[in-house]
Amino acid sequence: MSAILEASGSDGYGARIAAVISDRPSAPGLDIARAAGVPTSVIPLADYPSREEWNRDIVTAIDAHSPDLVVLAGFMKILAPATVAHFAGRIINTHPALLPSFPGAHGVRDALAHGVKVTGCTVIFVDEGVDTGPIIAQEVVEVTPNDTEETLHERIKTVERALVVDTIHALVARGWTVEGRHVLLGVPGKDRS
Repeated sequence: MSAILEASGSDGYGARIAAVISDRPSAPGLDIARAAGVPTSVIPLADYPSREEWNRDIVTAIDAHSPDLVVLAGFMKILAPATVAHFAGRIINTHPALLPSFPGAHGVRDALAHGVKVTGCTVIFVDEGVDTGPIIAQEVVEVTPNDTEETLHERIKTVERALVVDTIHALVARGWTVEGRHVLLGVPGKDRS
């Protein structure tokens, strides 16, 4: 989120952060956003009797800002299918592996365990699955013989930050459409679905 916020202040970036919404009151991004004058909301899942009600309030909070894109920057909860459908074709997330390989919460660990020579990061449009949405962009990161999960993950995060910043800029500047599993950039006038 911090990298996106910094980029959004650059001339010609074309995107700005409308709001930062978190499920964790202690999320560092909230303080960074507040310091930059970006509206924030905290919607803790624990405050709700059901995930359905929580998802409904997440949608309401996001819709209040009318964003063109919803970016799950560090958001680690799985959203309900109805929430994903509501933002279909405009909700993006990153993953620290080259999808479709090594989906899920342990992409870096799984890549190392599998002995791959390269891994990387992926930016996807979110769908109802876990790390299964259409791929927007990917970047490769070499695995070195001395890598641990922590060292590799740090290198991936550095690349991932730049990739999501560049991807948001490309989407906003060029437009996009999703046709099945294919994301097409620079196709203005097509339906964003």
